[in-house]
Amino acid sequence: MTENGNLFVKPQEIEKRSFEIIAQELGNRSFPEGTAEVVKRVIHATADFDYAENLKFSTGAAAAAREALQAGATIVTDTNMALAGISKPALGRLGGKAVCFMADADIAAEARARGVTRAVVSMERAAKLEGAVIFAVGNAPTALIRLHELVQAGEAAPALVIGVPVGFVNVVEAKELFLGGETPYIIARGRKGGSNVAAAIVNALLYGLIQREGF
Repeated sequence: MTENGNLFVKPQEIEKRSFEIIAQELGNRSFPEGTAEVVKRVIHATADFDYAENLKFSTGAAAAAREALQAGATIVTDTNMALAGISKPALGRLGGKAVCFMADADIAAEARARGVTRAVVSMERAAKLEGAVIFAVGNAPTALIRLHELVQAGEAAPALVIGVPVGFVNVVEAKELFLGGETPYIIARGRKGGSNVAAAIVNALLYGLIQREGF
């Protein structure tokens, strides 16, 4: 049974109560400006309070995200699951769009021909997009590794890198590449992450901006 004895609670009421519980359990913990809403939404998506410690934000990451989203940024994901989880109505209100190249036939063909992952080719394709681009990587560490190489070579200039792939092989190392660097980032240190986390971070940034600016 639920707290009030009613199993049929409206979705919006469930979300409201969930965030109240999250706030209570976080207690008096403080976060840098613009980051608390991200941390709370990730915890809401995962029920994992480790993210209060694991999520790392570069200085000014929230401001960089707001600027990019206000400019109608393109959000590039490394999975269709993350793409599906991003709020299209919220993104559309800001004039932005979200894309994922992973399932494109030409991406798969090139990856096979070169003997690399589709994630690598996808990042190369995304690096050629015009305008502000936010990369939301929740699955493939090779996407982060290749993206970092492109940044180092001056072939990519992400407005923000959300690096939260989950797993055991090269995951930790791939995330660490961006820590302390000049590219704005939100990184989940360690093995945890996932497409749902990537989408939750994007949505937190979108909702926060819309609420602040009244879009």
